[in-house]
Amino acid sequence: MIALSLAEIAEIVGGRAHDIPDPATRITGPVVIDSREVRAGSLFVAFAGEHVDGHDYAERAVAAGAAAVLAARPVGAPAIVVDDVQAALGALARAVVERLGTDVVALTGSAGKTSTKDLIAQVLDRHAPTVWTPGSLNNEIGLPLTALRASDETRHLVLEMGARGIGHIRYLTGLTPPRIGLVLNVGTAHIGEFGGREQIAVAKGELVEALPSAEEGGVAVLNADDPLVRAMASRTKARVIFFGEADEAAVRAENVRLTESGQPSFRLHTPTGCSDVTLRLYGEHHVSNALAAAAVAHELGMPVEEIATALSEAGTLSRWRMEVTERPDGVTIVNDAYNANPESMRAALRALASMGRAAQARGARTWAVLGKMAELGDASLVEHDAVGRLAVRLNVSKLVAVGDREASWLQLGAYNEGSWGEESVHVSDAQAAVDLLRSELRPGDVVLVKASRSVGLEQVALALLDTEGEVAVR
Repeated sequence: MIALSLAEIAEIVGGRAHDIPDPATRITGPVVIDSREVRAGSLFVAFAGEHVDGHDYAERAVAAGAAAVLAARPVGAPAIVVDDVQAALGALARAVVERLGTDVVALTGSAGKTSTKDLIAQVLDRHAPTVWTPGSLNNEIGLPLTALRASDETRHLVLEMGARGIGHIRYLTGLTPPRIGLVLNVGTAHIGEFGGREQIAVAKGELVEALPSAEEGGVAVLNADDPLVRAMASRTKARVIFFGEADEAAVRAENVRLTESGQPSFRLHTPTGCSDVTLRLYGEHHVSNALAAAAVAHELGMPVEEIATALSEAGTLSRWRMEVTERPDGVTIVNDAYNANPESMRAALRALASMGRAAQARGARTWAVLGKMAELGDASLVEHDAVGRLAVRLNVSKLVAVGDREASWLQLGAYNEGSWGEESVHVSDAQAAVDLLRSELRPGDVVLVKASRSVGLEQVALALLDTEGEVAVR
């Protein structure tokens, strides 16, 4: 963060100084909410959570080097006391971003946000110093914390924005007003909370509504292949650029193909030229993510050859998202267990099928270890049934459905699609899945592990990788 004094911060957030010996003291370290992450010169932000109250760690944070605490009450240490810590954190982020004048790129969508954000970050960072959302810290706390990592050298600030209801993205754009806004897709993630895809579109479209006008430099980057996203062009005053396969897409891919290992290769077309791309990521669904990243980079002035090179060299920055590891015995583990919704589940299964074709030709097998997709509401039965059916249609060798009711729906879908005998199995928990796989995996098998974050299926992938000898991450 730019070095602001405690007096300046107090003025920005409307706070009151308590036990501060020198108001001219500057914050020179990171702004953090975890006392274990404090560094010299940090500002420690004390949130009162359901299980842990950050105020109880204030003195420990200052002892570890924090210059002060942003708190809701006096804490027996140098503090700026405010009525609402979350609002104060947001106000501080907005003030810092405005002072820096950094180009803010914001993105949202029902699926692929984090993977696309990671691609954009890696492409832009080749162009100029870039700060981006770590992992999926895309809410009212994570977003301002990310923005406060920007410094005087930062040219691009890439922010992922999540939403669980109408008004959430509008709030986030108020904290860090974007100049470029990207909407990837409107799917069924959290459909149980929103009540329908049309309502999800209303929420996601708040991003393009917040953009400045075309005359002021605002740019909306929209997926031409998603009708609900394409329709958002009418909701913004910004200039619109489309990406995708549709005729009106200014940034598009041609001659898309998959390598033997399932990595997409294509010819990238932009308004300023063409260049070839071969991604290090797995699955054809990443082509759309790459086009979105290319469109953003194009709008920020990068030449197409540089964009293509950066895309071809980009990897996975966030854990447990199509994280591919090959064991010494030749078994490949695909850990995509960070989260799941119907769109991402289908994409992961298709990626597994393409990765496994060569393996199946050699007599090896593909395994889909799947669990619950959360927050689907009344659509849950239909969506889990459909995923089970898709696994069969894609010729996945073995389906292991892990968990309770939703897992039984996954297996039922597979059974009704024709998966009988030992082609699909329902197990109670992660340990049961690990025990089954350890007893049956053969060299050359490819295993996909995926479920909603609450299920914790990443433990299956981690357990399967807990083998003797060194493993190689692709």
